[in-house]
Amino acid sequence: MTPIHHWQATRSLRLLLQTLRDMMISLGPLLLLGGGLLIAAYWWLDPQPPRQVRLATGPAGSAYAGFGEGYAKALARERIQVDLLASEGAQDNLALLRAGAADVGFVRGGMADPVADTEAGIVSLGSLFYEPIWIFYRRDLGIARRQPGGELQRLAQLRGLRVSVDQDGSGVPQIVEKLLALNQLKPTDLRLSNAAPDAAGEALRQGRLDAAVLMSAPQASLIRTLLRDPAIALMAFEQNEAYSRHLPFLSTVRLPRGVVDVGADVPPQDVPLLATTTALLAREQTHPALRQLFAQAALGQHGEAGWFNGTRDFPNTRTSELAVSAEGDRAINGTPPAWARYLPFWAGNLLERMWLVVGGLLVLMLPLSRVVPPLYTFRVRSRVFRWYARLREVEAKLEAGTGERDALLDELDELDRVTHRIAVPLSYADELYALRNNIYAVRKRLLAQRSRPTDGPAD
Repeated sequence: MTPIHHWQATRSLRLLLQTLRDMMISLGPLLLLGGGLLIAAYWWLDPQPPRQVRLATGPAGSAYAGFGEGYAKALARERIQVDLLASEGAQDNLALLRAGAADVGFVRGGMADPVADTEAGIVSLGSLFYEPIWIFYRRDLGIARRQPGGELQRLAQLRGLRVSVDQDGSGVPQIVEKLLALNQLKPTDLRLSNAAPDAAGEALRQGRLDAAVLMSAPQASLIRTLLRDPAIALMAFEQNEAYSRHLPFLSTVRLPRGVVDVGADVPPQDVPLLATTTALLAREQTHPALRQLFAQAALGQHGEAGWFNGTRDFPNTRTSELAVSAEGDRAINGTPPAWARYLPFWAGNLLERMWLVVGGLLVLMLPLSRVVPPLYTFRVRSRVFRWYARLREVEAKLEAGTGERDALLDELDELDRVTHRIAVPLSYADELYALRNNIYAVRKRLLAQRSRPTDGPAD
């Protein structure tokens, strides 16, 4: 490369870098404003969830506890730690939610107060599964003396028997009390106890209890064990339609023949039952992204067919007693956004919660961006115009005759050298050449004044 070509390349690179610097400085106020607003919106919206959440489940070995472990594994894939809070059951879970000791919890239908809990900021993420009312009893009770066929068919037949109705925190005693009231029975008409599910099952098998009332999803190991025990029978709610009319939070379901064990034909016929619908409840203070994660996990946990439902019957938003949060409704009933298939959760969540803010900022920035071209023009032209001040000083001294001519010429030569080092885009080159022409004009006047002959006396 010749020296001339090297000089041209260096000058072009210098001009490019100078132009980029001018553009960035001109954009500076706009970028600072937009960045400040974006940071403020990020702080206000808090799009990224905390890395820890508390889920109220149920007693050890219960269906609630099993489902809780499934949710913990699902959220662990997104690096969210789920603390599983063991409890006595649905009523206890609701109390934990109301007290703020849990962020999310399993609560069966009939437990929540639609008015008070809505005001307290508790929302539903969708209904998850049926929890039937299982009334197991011993076949050797001698019920044949009370009922033809020897089967327990009505709650009135429990009068005077030893019956466990689960722990107080499970919510089962409250439901049993309502069922007994419809049969004109008082709790004192039965020999009631409040044993934990596993303890009640063991006492029932050993003959220390006559019957046990349990409420659980069929996934619980205790339920499946009792259904297969030949010494234990399951009461059929032949009046389930009547009960559901009096207690709207109850649904009628049927345990299909052979669903427990097809080969052994267990049960040997369809069994009508009553069931509540268990929902996943959350506090409104729980981060929206966490509510969305739980609702999405519910699709994988409860979407398959079960003993009482078909595929995709659950989760749903149709049977929720409380208002369903937007995250639950979108996860269950909506269509996942396209980016959810390609982006990790944290990136998709950030995009989902910030896109509206970013769009609003763009709308705001577009009118403000009109100030950028004038700022850029001012900055480029200022590199030329600021030297006019020195040129005017030289011209003023020339007009007043107060400066040494050689000193003024030196100053003009310095100005000329400076202008040759100024780099401006081609679109502003005319202003640079105008400055050089003005310097030349002042120098020409100065030289003309020095070469003018001194006026002598007239002859």
